[in-house]
Amino acid sequence: MEFNLADLFELVADTVPNRLALVAGPARLSYRQLDARANQLAHHLAGAGVRPGDSVAIYSRNRAEWVEAMLAAFKVRAIPINVNYRYVAEELAYLLEDSDATCLIHERCLTPEVAAVAPELPLLSHRVVVEDGSEWDASPAVPYEAALAASLPTRGFGPRSPDDLYVLYTGGTTGMPKGVMWRHEDIFFAAMGGGGFGQEPIKFPEQLAERVAAGPGSSHVVTAPMMHGGGQWVSFINFFAGNTVVLYCGTPYDPHEVWRLVESERAASVMIVGDAMGRPLADALGEAGSSYDLSSLQVVGSGGAILSPAVKEELRARLPGVAVIDSFGASESGAGGSVLDLGQPAAGPRFSMGEHMSVLDEVGRPVRPGSGQVGRLARRGHIPLGYHKDPEKTAQSFLTDPDGVRWVLPGDHALVEADGTIVVLGRGAVCINTGGEKVFPEEVEAALKSHPGVLDAVVVGVPDLRFGERVAAVVRPRPARVPSLGELAEHCRRHLAGYKVPRQLVLVDSIARTPAGKPDYRWARAAAQEGVPG
Repeated sequence: MEFNLADLFELVADTVPNRLALVAGPARLSYRQLDARANQLAHHLAGAGVRPGDSVAIYSRNRAEWVEAMLAAFKVRAIPINVNYRYVAEELAYLLEDSDATCLIHERCLTPEVAAVAPELPLLSHRVVVEDGSEWDASPAVPYEAALAASLPTRGFGPRSPDDLYVLYTGGTTGMPKGVMWRHEDIFFAAMGGGGFGQEPIKFPEQLAERVAAGPGSSHVVTAPMMHGGGQWVSFINFFAGNTVVLYCGTPYDPHEVWRLVESERAASVMIVGDAMGRPLADALGEAGSSYDLSSLQVVGSGGAILSPAVKEELRARLPGVAVIDSFGASESGAGGSVLDLGQPAAGPRFSMGEHMSVLDEVGRPVRPGSGQVGRLARRGHIPLGYHKDPEKTAQSFLTDPDGVRWVLPGDHALVEADGTIVVLGRGAVCINTGGEKVFPEEVEAALKSHPGVLDAVVVGVPDLRFGERVAAVVRPRPARVPSLGELAEHCRRHLAGYKVPRQLVLVDSIARTPAGKPDYRWARAAAQEGVPG
């Protein structure tokens, strides 16, 4: 047996076949049932001509079929491709072409977008449609359940390799999405727990069965979309522990439904993505008449976007005894570390990183702790191979240091404090240069969100004749208290240096975010440039 994701899942399924594996909407599947349905789809894909190394795109919201399709692709050594379910035709065409997709699995309601692009994609030879209650004619796509019904639930697949590819397309908040290419073995250890989250990584695949059999199993709510790395990684961390993944499938996001799932499934944890999910969850608990039995809950974990201190403290106040933890991760680095501020005031983006994470200077050497030097966050060890069909981007993001060690630099700027804690400042691509001073939006956003009149905020740089760029805040205010620019600027000056304080304010009814909950900086920049300064 190899460190292959399909092999490892099958090992868990054989070890605890009757344990509940997945809850997703009306679907409740044991490990045996989930494995059998994935086998059926895998046989269908192979019969339709999908070969090892082919890309199978999944264009869908959260549902059980998303997980089944991902597992099925791994079983036949194909590559599942995550497609943003909010993509319009032009964006969909780009990703399907860039990923060389030969097969597409999509929800029926997304048929118009698929029909618009399919004729222009000669490699796309097979489609499978998942029912969602809509009535679009998706022909010539094969109905999902019909594909399963005509296929065997047993395995019968050939040997697999730890070198099989796992590809994760980035969110594309500052540019077109890029496919990050990982070996199965590397992503297993870098992002999927390595056989025991919080434990020593396993040494050989069979050891996974011993750990799963010894564990009692527990339920965990995953609210992030499966088309985002955070949703996939947390789900597979739990699968590889023999736990139950409770996949939130609601659209639009309903915080009360999340708490109902935690209550009904007796979940030990809930995984969210930053303030976009954390703020509504905290507000829901504070509503008059809101009452849930959350006695099973031990952890609220945020990945993909850090919780602002204000939202983290509010969740802590609403959930006494529950650990509220921020984790760092990126498509190019996997899971990097966590903010260890339990029992202390919210520490912001100060992460205790794993041994493979560091901050490198301009020549590729680790910066000295406590020096205050800003460098680039980097990871060594289990890292990706590069970006799919983009050697230029690969050369920019991967380097070999003077000692011959290969690193990946996901794009974040950071510094190392004297105790080794890494402070993540933000992505260089959205860094604001105002009069020669560098301003990282995340820091200003956190200050704004601590104001009682701010419900949500995104900070961007807009052109300025004197300073090159000025700091602009796009703010969604609370209904009962709309702050002015002067009020927010005064508030921010108590937390930030003067050059970081917003010089422009645009008030909006809602903040555009990606389906993963991350700020859409392209939208925010356009809103700031078109809006009237407050």
